[in-house]
Amino acid sequence: MYLQGGTVRRLIFNTTLLSAIFGGWGTVQATRKGPRDWRLALMWISWGLTVAIAVGTVVKDSNGSAKLED
Repeated sequence: MYLQGGTVRRLIFNTTLLSAIFGGWGTVQATRKGPRDWRLALMWISWGLTVAIAVGTVVKDSNGSAKLED
């Protein structure tokens, strides 16, 4: 599995990934303003997993469409 030029472009402009990244804004705000307890750690873990799943989905979809083009 390696990223080709088209895959990187799809990764950058994918709405799922963009929404996952911008969804981290709430986590950043909670870190700045809220209490620092176990829930904050869970928020960061959840956000990281969301971004990882979004990236994995985009890469998998790109590899699947690349196979169809061959």
